[in-house]
This record gives sequence, structure tokens and C-alpha cells, in this order.
Amino acid sequence: QVQLIESGGGLVQAGDSLRLSCAASGRTSRTNAMYAMGWFRQAPGEEREFVAAISWNGGNTDYADSVKGRFTISRDNAKNTLYLQMNSLKPEDTAVYYCAAAAHLGVIRSRQSYTSWGQGTQVTVSS
Repeated sequence: QVQLIESGGGLVQAGDSLRLSCAASGRTSRTNAMYAMGWFRQAPGEEREFVAAISWNGGNTDYADSVKGRFTISRDNAKNTLYLQMNSLKPEDTAVYYCAAAAHLGVIRSRQSYTSWGQGTQVTVSS
């Protein structure tokens, strides 16, 4: 199983940018690379929802409609790190953001397909 630790959250104003990072450990760089990864978020009282996903080699990505054009998911397999660049942030982006890994090569939207989860990082966007 892969261990995941998110960082980079914080309090920002609407229109600002943030970059989240997710460091993976517990396996070699080579085996960590053989995982599809994704970002999810959960606002208070809401279900955890899909934000973005990336294939094992970064060649394919997928985004929720609510963040398409504003967020960019990327990964650096040599550093075992996943990123989420968030631009033009809105108050409705406020949530705890989680990274996740799945033993799969392609992009995955389904929360149930992910087997490893980080502890989450809080993002708060004020208006």
C-alpha cells in the first residue's frame, strides 16, 4: 500500500492560486509510478467528490466540470509527488482536499477504485 501525505493548503482570497502537493512513499519510485492518482475534495456536510485524475505516466488527465480550465493535475514520478495547481479560486472551492492512489494505469473518477488516501489538507477561499 502507498502512503500519501498532502501539503500546500491554506486560506486565500477569491481569484488567488494555490498548489497542493502529495508525497507518496512506501514503495520504490518504479512501483509508485504504476499507480493512477487523483484529487478529491469534501466540504462540510457534503460527499467527497472527484476533482481531477491522472494516469500512471501523466499522459492522460480528467477533471470535474467545476474545475476544468482552472485546475491542473500533474505528477513527477521521479520525486514520487502529485500536484494540483489551482488558479482563479472561488469560495465554492473551499474543502478538505485529499489525494488518492489506485493500482491502475489509466485515469479513474470512481472514488471506490482508490485504495490509498492521504489525511487531507484544508483549502479555504474567502470572498
